[in-house]
Amino acid sequence: MLEIAACGGRVLMLRSVEYAKNHSVPLHVRSSFTWEPGTWIAEEEPTMEQAIVSAVTDDTSEAKVTVQGVPDRPGIAARLFGSIAERSINIDMIVQNTSEAGLTDISFTVAREDLAATMAVCEEVAPALGAAGVSSDDGIGRVSLVGAGMKSHPGVTARMFMTLAEAGINIEMISTSSIRISCVIRGDRVEEAVRKLHDAFELGAAS
Repeated sequence: MLEIAACGGRVLMLRSVEYAKNHSVPLHVRSSFTWEPGTWIAEEEPTMEQAIVSAVTDDTSEAKVTVQGVPDRPGIAARLFGSIAERSINIDMIVQNTSEAGLTDISFTVAREDLAATMAVCEEVAPALGAAGVSSDDGIGRVSLVGAGMKSHPGVTARMFMTLAEAGINIEMISTSSIRISCVIRGDRVEEAVRKLHDAFELGAAS
């Protein structure tokens, strides 16, 4: 429900869901126009009203693909990702750089097992898109904080970034939602990043 509210579901305000989750208060969602019973949304575990970081997760099974020097105009991303979708390849994180001289770079992550197929698609459509080139990187990893209240507690994001910076770990891509903050970093630094974040958010030793 947090994800739905954060993405513009227009049913419940994001903050109301966070309070309900943090206080374990069932939410009864009903229509203003009928007497239908509606939907109950319930929390399983009681928590305190604060930003809750419940876990640090990691994933080293993905690779990054970058399509370079793409013309910054409508329809380019749709054509690129439409071609990838036709091959039944799932995309995870996407970052598009700020346009310079009318050109931009688009980077995204895919499962490492889909890297070869993804590169084939991108290299096939690159000339039609007017792209300067395509590159890949299978040496990345992702580390994520998972919990409630991420969007309304900016201190969580700041502490995560500061923790990684103090360890000298560079962030290459960032993705956020109401319940998750994910960073793409070098794959060989993932284990260290997980330990540092466990300590920073007092979650105990990494398993």
